[in-house]
Amino acid sequence: MNGPKLVASHRPFRGGQLALTAALCLGFAASSASAGPVLERIKQSGKIVIGNRDASVPFSYLDENRKPVGYAVDLCLKISEAIRKKLALTKLEIEYLTVTSATRIAATADNQVDLECESTTNNAERRQKVAFAIPHYITGARYLVRADSPITELTGFEGKKLVSTVGTTPLKAVNAANRERLIGIHISEVPDHVRGVEMVEKGEADGFAMDEVLLVGLISSRPKPDALKIVGKYLTTEALGIMMPKTDPELKQIVDAEIKRLIQSREAAAIHDRWFTQPIPPSGRSLNLPMNYLLKDFWKFPSDFVPN
Repeated sequence: MNGPKLVASHRPFRGGQLALTAALCLGFAASSASAGPVLERIKQSGKIVIGNRDASVPFSYLDENRKPVGYAVDLCLKISEAIRKKLALTKLEIEYLTVTSATRIAATADNQVDLECESTTNNAERRQKVAFAIPHYITGARYLVRADSPITELTGFEGKKLVSTVGTTPLKAVNAANRERLIGIHISEVPDHVRGVEMVEKGEADGFAMDEVLLVGLISSRPKPDALKIVGKYLTTEALGIMMPKTDPELKQIVDAEIKRLIQSREAAAIHDRWFTQPIPPSGRSLNLPMNYLLKDFWKFPSDFVPN
């Protein structure tokens, strides 16, 4: 990102009625002269809206100054600069719109955000409503429990309370596994990740199901991280990607091209290491998570194809 060309502001998500967007066009526009509706709006307003989260460490969260930061946020700032250049704008204002697990799909499909930049899983159901960029991370769902818990696998929650965040793929996966395997788990929704961790800490729930990488980030931000642990095999495999409105194929083309450039130039790896292997705000702790083999292998031949 070059100096003062990108200017940031912030506003909260205000909801709004869900309006499903039109079907994805098959061709890509050749230049900004034939820009799609999202790019044209960005060009006319001189502003791009980035959807962010308040507690999806280290992908998208608020630092001690309530400023959106994180791995996915940094990637989106790079992408925003690529869009600015493509549209031949002298500057591009960055506006942040805070979304939640429950509101992010609607906010993107309804064109309230131009780039939704956090830890959203790319799957077939969501692709009916929004478009996804080349994945920036691959993880899987596991379980957060108290350090003294005897639970080691999903079946250990039989007759116990397991919570997960509303609107997430881990919640859908544990419900399906519980139903199909007749395990007998008492599953409840929580409004956000932090509430799920708090319930485990206070003994109000026996476990919290979420993507492993998010659990690591959440533990690192707690006052007593040693009081918690992550258990179980991967219940899911999650390819996380930046979301966009489905109405503008040229926008997706620019986004994917920039992500490929970042991967091939190793800039994406450097951004990854900054957020996963070095001290991060607000605690100044490192997650100590080197790039996993799944992401390394995927980035050898980066593609937006996700088989689910």
